[in-house]
Amino acid sequence: MRGERPFAMLSTDMSDITVRTLKCGATMIVERMSSVRSAAISCAFPGGSAHDPEDAQGRATMWAELLLRGAGGLSSREQADAFDRLGVSRSADLGAYTMRVAAGLLGTRVLATLPLLIDMILRPSMEDDAIGPCRDLALQAIASLNDDPQERASHLVRERHYQTPLNRSGLGTIEGLNGLTAQRLREDWGSVVKPVGKGSVGNVGGAIFAVAGAVELEPVIALVNRLTEGWAGEVAEPKSVGFPPRGYAHADDPSNQVQILLLHDAPPEPHPDSILEKVIANVLSGGMAGRLFTEVREKRGLCYSVSAGYRGEREFGSVSAYVGTTPDKAQESLDVLHEQLVRLGTAAGAVTAEEFQRAIVSMKSSVVFSGESTGARAASLASDYRRLGKARSLEEITAEVEALTLDRVNEYLSRRSMGRVTIQTLGPKALKAP
Repeated sequence: MRGERPFAMLSTDMSDITVRTLKCGATMIVERMSSVRSAAISCAFPGGSAHDPEDAQGRATMWAELLLRGAGGLSSREQADAFDRLGVSRSADLGAYTMRVAAGLLGTRVLATLPLLIDMILRPSMEDDAIGPCRDLALQAIASLNDDPQERASHLVRERHYQTPLNRSGLGTIEGLNGLTAQRLREDWGSVVKPVGKGSVGNVGGAIFAVAGAVELEPVIALVNRLTEGWAGEVAEPKSVGFPPRGYAHADDPSNQVQILLLHDAPPEPHPDSILEKVIANVLSGGMAGRLFTEVREKRGLCYSVSAGYRGEREFGSVSAYVGTTPDKAQESLDVLHEQLVRLGTAAGAVTAEEFQRAIVSMKSSVVFSGESTGARAASLASDYRRLGKARSLEEITAEVEALTLDRVNEYLSRRSMGRVTIQTLGPKALKAP
């Protein structure tokens, strides 16, 4: 088959992945890829939005911006110039549990780049005159939700579906952002950003350094050990609390569009059934041949956009489905969307052989594309280790996909439960929940 031809290429450059515990207690993962000249570094460490105190929501988003504004004695401009001289693209972003700094570069520049990146983690400047501009950017991001109804609706549905603090948007709150001072940002950084995850097995809740591409193992590990010497301490991951309301809710928006989002439970990433949810997500939302596109848009002409996706974390998973439509077609769009999700668990709605094959080809293609990007590999290694407690090679991921069968997918669907569904609409008027 034409769709399977690229996957034979994976065997010509077998992955060489090494996982070590650094002297400071953090985890180091190195994947040597002999077929590339580039490299990527992804450093994930405690400090995501779930770590924000209730009265300081937005601390993490300000931290992410401040990391790019000087570290290790370098000013913001000096830091940018240092990366530019090495030809390095850099970034800082945040998730629920972790923050991440990352870099893309030539393999020959890895040893020269690591000191700059690790300074961002261990010695960020967070100067007084940088706080105001960072706060302004964060406040502007919150204000911009008024011009992005889909994003606004996605924040609303997450807020009602997940437990606190995992239901936070990551943008923070106006009150939290305005209450943060330079002193608190600096002091809190030292108390949260630690190399070891307290009580975690294999340090999955601690700091993870992942390097992929044209790299040499021992020099990289020796350098990171030296650069992190003296870094110590442990921090516990935030605990989820409370009972999310879920159910149906509507937010008024005087526009000629309606945003519909639906969230339901799914297996967490480490569960053997999580890969089956990924197949189902591909069946539902695999481009123009996806079931939702066919049933909601093509056959009925109900919407301008429809999609679905799976999110897997270490302790929970979820499936989200989205429809963007007009007020006159909103109710039918919601009804058909819900109907298609429920129908999957019936004999009449079982996944067909054609849908299954298309989903498998799509998943294999994603593996191949990720293998051609050192940035994707470094990020995946760190993410896999945090969620699964191990770093997977491309060959392992491909083998897991190839072992799937149509019968296994449909057997799972026959016993699958969506749990208590969360539905969020945003538009001129409320709809009737199915």
